[in-house]
Amino acid sequence: MTDLAQLSLKPRLLCDTEIAMGPGKADLLEAIRTHGSISAAARAMDMSYRRAWLLVDAMNRCWAKPLVATSPGRAGGAGAVLTDTGETVLAHYRAFQQHIRQAADTADLAALSALLRQEPTEPRGH
Repeated sequence: MTDLAQLSLKPRLLCDTEIAMGPGKADLLEAIRTHGSISAAARAMDMSYRRAWLLVDAMNRCWAKPLVATSPGRAGGAGAVLTDTGETVLAHYRAFQQHIRQAADTADLAALSALLRQEPTEPRGH
């Protein structure tokens, strides 16, 4: 029988066509909280600074209030922190993910898992 942990549900919240929050953006928020800057968070996630900055910018534009506050500069004052709204959105998103995982623990998932291969078979020639 296949391990049920193979289920991959990735909820995304949309703001028009922009992804306002998803698993990667939540991970980035946690990395910013841990590392205190967008650049350090990007390095920790093996992501370019530009990519991380674009993700933060998208989040800040999609929510009623910004999720990340930045302090420019090179001295000790530079960095980024989650705003109160950022902390709230992150906490609710992680709780929502947990609810989805719990709701997905069904007989249907068990039946699908029993039929799923551990890995794909080799491609067949045409």
